[in-house]
Amino acid sequence: MTFKDVIRSSFMALGLLATMQSQAANLQVTVSNLTHGDYFTPLLIAGHDSATHLFQLGSPASLALQKMAEGGDLADLTTSLQGVGADLVSNPANGVLAPGASITASLTTTANNTHLSVVAMILPTNDGFVGIDALSIPTVPGTYHYDLNAYDAGTEANNELIVSGSGAPNTLGIPADPGSHNGSNATGVTTVETNTNVHVHRGVLGDTNATGGTSDLDATIHRWLNPIARLTIVVQ
Repeated sequence: MTFKDVIRSSFMALGLLATMQSQAANLQVTVSNLTHGDYFTPLLIAGHDSATHLFQLGSPASLALQKMAEGGDLADLTTSLQGVGADLVSNPANGVLAPGASITASLTTTANNTHLSVVAMILPTNDGFVGIDALSIPTVPGTYHYDLNAYDAGTEANNELIVSGSGAPNTLGIPADPGSHNGSNATGVTTVETNTNVHVHRGVLGDTNATGGTSDLDATIHRWLNPIARLTIVVQ
């Protein structure tokens, strides 16, 4: 090999290294709860490849998504993401994210993980969740803002009843209201979910009857209009 060949090979290696480094990213990810009276269960923030999806609008929810949307259970989603080599931050707030609160997490993604997803259950809802799926991570350093909607997993009827022990798949009811503003003894808004695919959440209906009515949720506290969260990504 000539000296010229050695130099050429060195530059090619440096170019490959630069390409690999440019595909990796050091991120500061902030999620802000914009609602008046609703909470987000432990968040899952994931950097992954372009083929991976935590949810897709218009398609049925996976069992892993159902467990998260109905009970805040991240275990199956975490396992599936680990199986595809995703970079993860789980539960950065060390519990629920309260109305008006924000949490920031650091995430370093590897070269192949060019997309970002974020999910968390909304409490109190039957199977509502906040999230974004497979967002292409910006490659230029800077600060980027995204508004996040509420979605319905389509796996449970939105009866708006607080039921002790619910939250597991196929157990109808809302597990809890972390803010303790719920009523009791309601009859239920509905027993049927007509759209069984993941879709934009209609929002909580609620009522103002704390000891009856159709809903255990307070229409003056728990109702929302989209968007319900702000995602801020700082690419360093």
